[in-house]
Amino acid sequence: MDRRDLAGELELMAEQIQPWLLERRREIHRFPEVGWTEFHTSALVAQYLHEMNWKVKVGREIVSEEERLGVPSADKLEEHYAEVRSLLPVNPFIEHMRGGMTGVIGVLDTGRPGPTIAFRFDLDALPVTETEQSGHFPVRHGFSSVRRGQMHACGHDGHTAIGLGLAKLLSSRIAGLSGKIKLIFQPAEEGLRGAYPMVKAGAVDDVDYFFALHLGLRTGQGELITGAVNFLASTKFKISFTGKAAHAGIEPEQGRNAMLAAASAVLGIHGISAHSQGKTRVNCGTLQAGTAANIIPASAELTVETRSDRANVNEYLENRVKEICKGAAAMYGVDADWRIVGKGIPCDSHPELAKLVESAAAAIRSFDKISFGVPFEASDDATYFMDAVHARGGLSTYIVLGTRLAGGHHQPDFDFFEEDLVKGVKLLSRLALNLCGGIRN
Repeated sequence: MDRRDLAGELELMAEQIQPWLLERRREIHRFPEVGWTEFHTSALVAQYLHEMNWKVKVGREIVSEEERLGVPSADKLEEHYAEVRSLLPVNPFIEHMRGGMTGVIGVLDTGRPGPTIAFRFDLDALPVTETEQSGHFPVRHGFSSVRRGQMHACGHDGHTAIGLGLAKLLSSRIAGLSGKIKLIFQPAEEGLRGAYPMVKAGAVDDVDYFFALHLGLRTGQGELITGAVNFLASTKFKISFTGKAAHAGIEPEQGRNAMLAAASAVLGIHGISAHSQGKTRVNCGTLQAGTAANIIPASAELTVETRSDRANVNEYLENRVKEICKGAAAMYGVDADWRIVGKGIPCDSHPELAKLVESAAAAIRSFDKISFGVPFEASDDATYFMDAVHARGGLSTYIVLGTRLAGGHHQPDFDFFEEDLVKGVKLLSRLALNLCGGIRN
């Protein structure tokens, strides 16, 4: 078959599988799972890939256990594992994920010489309670979250569905391709925890071209960003203050107030000076402390993040956070301890590969506006994959697929126009064909 005929056929197939694509998105949306607990989502993805004749890799084969950050307690992992094991009793992949070793890589090896290309899709949800308002599209159509306190509030359910749609198209037309295609379904993107352990396990050691894609992000319907730049380095902290409890009325002087130390640290952290060499962002996201009004709080826990477009400036922010917490602890006579629970690095899309995306997007005629090199101004740990591919001489780019949003990212009423998912499948299948099928637009 002529390669251009194959391109047209893949576009037609993408349209034809749209009902299946939306079913997968809704199936994933109903069962949201936060980082390192994506047993249900990973098992479903692995099973679908297996049925499509992709080679499936899971567990310790694709994730370096010791490099994981922000892992839930063993009890929480086992509890969720048991729940999913009962929901999917015959799925052969779940056992390999026990202990939070979630994530999946699908490999389609054509057996013919050619490049190795990889696409990243994130799996995890957020600790957000989905709105129950009747006008919310998932509520109206019966696929809202079954887990109170967890929700796909950033579009990762759509990303995973796009990855499965891409797998479906490419596996059916392997005869027209060459080289090797890898689909990386990454756990724990939220909090910047999942990519680095996959990089350390060798996920992109053989990759020549790497693509990551995200829905929304201030990009409207019909728009596409082909090569995002200015990703921010980021560090996520969990900081514990330990003092001494005492009766607040009878002997308050016997207590050491961990809550006051944490509150003082919050004010100090938000007062960190800006830096002349780069952008600075700090945020204290949670502060949990205390048990009753008449008890001096003996413990407090604070979560903090830093961000900058320069690695050295982010390091400056990290050090200032530690110094401020030490000082606050000393002021109130308590102890402070911190650990890093997530980390991201800055990286830019490679302009050469971004231009290839631009060409492919123009060819499928699904976008009204295509932008190049737009600043991302946030963080995504896909940059670890990108940086690793660049280091071995490969090319990578980050794509933002515009869509109409019902609510903002990370909000209870978040939702996207799910019919835009087919555009993602069309675009990525065209890129695969361009690189592994000999087409040049």
